[in-house]
Amino acid sequence: MRTIIAGFIAGFVSVLIFHQLGFLISNELGLTKAQLYSLRPLSPLGVPAILSSAFWGGLWGIVGAYLVPRLPAAVDGPVGWILFAGILVTLVNWFVVLPIKGAPIGGGFRMPGVVVVPLVYALWGFGMWLIIGPMLRVLRRG
Repeated sequence: MRTIIAGFIAGFVSVLIFHQLGFLISNELGLTKAQLYSLRPLSPLGVPAILSSAFWGGLWGIVGAYLVPRLPAAVDGPVGWILFAGILVTLVNWFVVLPIKGAPIGGGFRMPGVVVVPLVYALWGFGMWLIIGPMLRVLRRG
């Protein structure tokens, strides 16, 4: 249960900090015009976009909390989290989530998205690594 709690909270918070920071950097470099911390309501429940993203980040955090520690030692720690997010989360987004939403696979694989999206997710993964370790240590003591 501790892994689930830590994974969800770390994933949720990592979206609010690192995922949005990735888009801020991308915006500042002139690559995207992403709306940060968007409160635009999403159907069908009218949940603000940033809370929806953070919720899904929390669910991905749970998946990563179980998967990443089981990776080979060569990709232990931040490398494992960066690869998990930059590759697996990106591929699921491109080949599952976008088609479900009616968008083309990979968003049409247009630039700069094919570069920005994996890097933003990788930054989220780095944030997960920074947050989940201390969270698990605190939860294990309690």
